[in-house]
Amino acid sequence: MNTFQFFLLLLSFIIFYRFFKQLFSQNYPKRGVDFEAKREDEQISNFTNMNMSFQKPPQRLSRLDELNIMADESIEKGDFDEAKKALDSAMIVAKDDNETLNKLGFVLMKLKNFQEARDIFEQILVQNNQDDMIHSNLATIYRELSNSDKAIKHHKLAIELDNSYAPHYFNYANTLYKLGENTQALDMYKKAYELDNDIKEAKEMIEKLK
Repeated sequence: MNTFQFFLLLLSFIIFYRFFKQLFSQNYPKRGVDFEAKREDEQISNFTNMNMSFQKPPQRLSRLDELNIMADESIEKGDFDEAKKALDSAMIVAKDDNETLNKLGFVLMKLKNFQEARDIFEQILVQNNQDDMIHSNLATIYRELSNSDKAIKHHKLAIELDNSYAPHYFNYANTLYKLGENTQALDMYKKAYELDNDIKEAKEMIEKLK
């Protein structure tokens, strides 16, 4: 065996040694094994933020909510005709929704449709007769409809349900003043101003009736 042949034999031995060493060490790429992230935010494919990639889409507003929002925007602008259109449509979607009914009653009062407003607030009272604001609104409506007995009845119920709310006394005073009951009206104006001295109209009426 010459030197060249000995070199080839040595080289073959080294190659086979390294091959079998790698094979039995199992230190080679394996197929079918998942990528194991080493950090919570490690990238997998092209995703950098799993929460952003798989978050739920925002919940869509119901048709009733959309119409109420349209009505609110119109009321804020003072466009009560447009508000009524939106609320009339909302009533088709949910005719017994108290929130929508309440807004529609308020808008009808602003439009001076007092009989329709009365019917709506009376409908609400069937389900909840402990709402002082509904009684207050009805009192104002009955005053405008020249039904003084019912107006006074609902004024008193509103005050009974919330005796710390100044506008209840002020509205009651307005009804009494319209009826010519100036002494009682003066007492109610004083009570309203005592509870809330930001009601400048109450102070003006106190000065007028003294």
